[in-house]
Amino acid sequence: MKYLVILGDGMADRPIESLGGRTPLEYAKTPKMDELAAKGEIGMVHTIPDGMKPGSDTANLSVLGYNPREFYSGRSPLEALSIGVPMKDTDVALRCNIVTLSEEEDNYEDRTIIDHSSGEISTEECAVLLEAVKKELETDIFHFYVGTSYRHCLIWENGEVVDLVQPHDVLGQKIGDKLPENEALRTMMKKSYNILVNHPINIERKKKGLNPANSCWFWGAGTKPALYPFTERTHKKGAMISAVDLLKGIAVGTSMKVITVDGANGGLDTNYEGKAKAALDVLTRDGYDFVYVHLEGPDEMGHQGSVEKKVKAIERLDERIIRPIAEGLAAAGEDFRMVVLPDHPTPISLRTHTADNVPYLLYDSTAERSESWHYNEREAAQTTNFIPEGHKLIEYLLQM
Repeated sequence: MKYLVILGDGMADRPIESLGGRTPLEYAKTPKMDELAAKGEIGMVHTIPDGMKPGSDTANLSVLGYNPREFYSGRSPLEALSIGVPMKDTDVALRCNIVTLSEEEDNYEDRTIIDHSSGEISTEECAVLLEAVKKELETDIFHFYVGTSYRHCLIWENGEVVDLVQPHDVLGQKIGDKLPENEALRTMMKKSYNILVNHPINIERKKKGLNPANSCWFWGAGTKPALYPFTERTHKKGAMISAVDLLKGIAVGTSMKVITVDGANGGLDTNYEGKAKAALDVLTRDGYDFVYVHLEGPDEMGHQGSVEKKVKAIERLDERIIRPIAEGLAAAGEDFRMVVLPDHPTPISLRTHTADNVPYLLYDSTAERSESWHYNEREAAQTTNFIPEGHKLIEYLLQM
């Protein structure tokens, strides 16, 4: 038996008036998910432990079977693992977004955060910008490391885990009261704007009508994580397919194989076919038992507040990831159990995460059922199927 988690990050939502009171998942054309749902089981799962922030970090740990209350030590340390940062036990890692701030105001504190992703800037461009920041701001205490797209890492030697604001939580708001209380972090953010605002790359981006990547934004502080290998409890040989450093870092921390797919960028135009092929290869050719396929697109479109693009991301997940994987495994004669779900909702109306329950779809090729339901939040909530502790979903999938 082969096992899969296919996760549409932030795919769940709330009813939207322009979609006739439906959610993007309910409105989207998803024939393969609906087919698998009708042959399987749908229900709801609570992935975020009560009282914890609804982040992709806590939620994906939960889906993979690691109780965030026990294993979560901060978001950025997981990303640091992915990019090979040599963290010491006394280090604190912070996410360093390169964001878009408004430029009309005289004072940094009066600026507004327009885009947490700088228009999903490429890694190549952003690496050049981070190098300019690094040249001016790196010290014996603070060290910058390049990640993916707008997502980078700052290591603070002998640092402290301070409470910092997530940039995607304050889109469209003035940043003055959202800045770090720590003077060193606050000063670096202000200086980064002066370094980046007139950088040649940003001048060209503005000429092209693209959002400039004009300031660092620090958040997600945490210490070196301690995760046990995925195989230790599950006895399954597992692999991770994702474009984002957070998921790759979770894989590194749990001793799973990290599969890098060319052209996978965490955006709407990622390499869907490459991800599907990689999943099939690792299960049918390389002898792995389990694969976790993560798609960032729905979450990014939720943060952008784009109904149309979120629907499109969900439809592409169905047509270009789920369909070829399910049909490819069937053609290869493989028995498989697959769960499809979001990690958390990213409602269009809020443009940030919530801790609401999310719908899951569980399909078993060896135990097909005949149901009339479709895969979406409303119909999943109408069933009596509910998993109150998200970290136990993996046990249900793997029949542990």
